[in-house]
Order: sequence, then C-alpha cells, then structure tokens
Amino acid sequence: MTLPTTSATTGDRTTLIALDWGTSSLRAYRFGAHGKLLDKRALPWGIMNLPPLPDGSNETGQGFRLALLAACGDWLQAAPGTALIAAGMIGSKQGWREAPYLDTPQALNAIGNTLTLVDAAETGLGVPLHIVPGLLQQGALPNVMRGEETQVAGILDQLQVDDLLVGLPGTHSKWVHVHDKYITHFDTFMTGEMYAALCKHTILGRTMQQDGNADDAAFLRGAAVANSADGRAGLLSNIFSSRTLGLTGALSPRGQTDYLSGLLIGHEIAALLTLAKDGLQQPIALIGDDSLCQRYQQVLALYGATDVNIAAAATEHGLWQLAVHAGLAS
Repeated sequence: MTLPTTSATTGDRTTLIALDWGTSSLRAYRFGAHGKLLDKRALPWGIMNLPPLPDGSNETGQGFRLALLAACGDWLQAAPGTALIAAGMIGSKQGWREAPYLDTPQALNAIGNTLTLVDAAETGLGVPLHIVPGLLQQGALPNVMRGEETQVAGILDQLQVDDLLVGLPGTHSKWVHVHDKYITHFDTFMTGEMYAALCKHTILGRTMQQDGNADDAAFLRGAAVANSADGRAGLLSNIFSSRTLGLTGALSPRGQTDYLSGLLIGHEIAALLTLAKDGLQQPIALIGDDSLCQRYQQVLALYGATDVNIAAAATEHGLWQLAVHAGLAS
C-alpha cells in the first residue's frame, strides 16, 4: 500500500499525528483512517535549532514544547486526544527525552512495543508524546541508528518483502540488512559529511567549482576508481587525485567536485560489496533525496547490482506502521 498525499478535507477524521524530528528539521504528518495521509508540513525546528524562548525563560523542555505546538497544535485542537508519535533524534541524549536503544537483531514489528513517553503535562497539548527507540548494534565497533529504523519499517511494508538491503544515503549513509523482517545488521559510512569537509576545509576545494551543471562523466569516473587497481591504494590516497586531475587539465573545476563525489560513493559501495557475504545480489531499496539516490543507483549498477528501487514516502509509512504495532492506530 502506498500512502496518498493529499490536502486536508472536511470529511477526514484525524486518527494519528506523527513526527519525524531530526537534528535540523521537524516534519509533521496527519493521518486519517487506514493510514491515509491527510496533511503534512515541514519546519526548521530540529533538536539543535529550536524556537527562541521568551525573554528570561530557560525552562528545560520549553523549546521542544514550542516546536511541537508549531508543528501540530492546530491539528490537536481540532482533534483533541489524537495519539502522537515521533521518531528520530528527539529520542537522543540531546533530545526531549532519551529513548534507550534496542539491541539488534530486532524484529521490525516489535520496535513499537517499547516507546518512551513525554507525558501530557510536559507536552502542554493534552496528550503524551510517544518516542520511537533507536537501534544499537553491539560489538568491538558498535553502531547506532535513530530514525532509519522507522524508514526501514515503512519500505519493508510497502514492498511486502521479508529480505532486503536498504540503503539510506546522506550525511551518514546507512546500509541495513533485513532478513525475515528482522534488522540483522547495519553499517554506517560518513560519506556525505566527509565530502562536505573535503570540499570546504581542505586544499581539494581550492580548485573546485560547486555550481553549474553536474558532470556525470566525471562522477562515474570517480566511482569506478575504487573498483580498479588504483583503488587498492585506498581512499586516503585516491582523494588527492581530484586535485591532480584538475591540475593536469583532465577535470574541469566542476568536474573535480563530481569526481570526488563519485570517488567517495564508489569506495562506500566497494566496501559494502566486500562486507556482503553473497555480494549485492539481493533486492536493494534506496531511501532519501531523489537525486542522491539516483547517483547511488548509478554506482550500484557499475558494481553489478541492478535490482535497485528508489523508495518514496518511507518515513511517514513507517511512522504509521510503528503506531499500529504500538496500538496507537488501527
């Protein structure tokens, strides 16, 4: 089932309000019967950028209350008592209330059984806020996620499959292995943050051009390096080639930017391929910005993975599914 996106209509009754509350932004969704998406909105009030407090006020939690009021206060006023659920960094140590991690392997339909509450008195809206926990992968090099588990739950239900590799490209890219509807393993690559840091804070960025038309050929050239003999030198050696290819005239200033992007994503996919026991033969779903997902799809094809779909509406669908599992929606 794919959730339709429509504007609110008079005959639709609100059954759930869900929030994707991250570090830099807050997205709110209003659902009707059977998970129909009635309305949605986006605000800049992530946990690190909350609304300004009234003069002289320093009460803990007031910034979160103001952001929550802006996100859905009018919806709750029109439909008092509606269940309220949130996923993402709102449940981190820097969030409103820390929602303890659940250990992996973790059944996706059990995540909604362990929600952390901000009670109704503290939300100020007459209903408690139910916060979805993140996931912790124990080991010598532990790994964590917050928010991605909700997206995985959404895409798995949409595709109606039990086994899937889910890629979530972004600042910190996640690759999540799902088997028999359990999250069994996941890896994190700081590809997006590394790209931004290299462009802005190293000598590589001095000869680059950020604007202008994308250079797809340069991007694919960079993506292919990790799968070549030169790639065996490793990423720390390869990244300097984005400068030297510019100095020798092989890449334009804009081409250097796209080449570096391809180089980083190529090494990410090459590492993923090395970690995968059976290669990348299982179905793959990508969740995130469309243009970025399309670039990842290109690189995956370059490395032999062709059963790749770009998912839509995974976050809101996952929030609805977890609310159903928690008994907050039906």
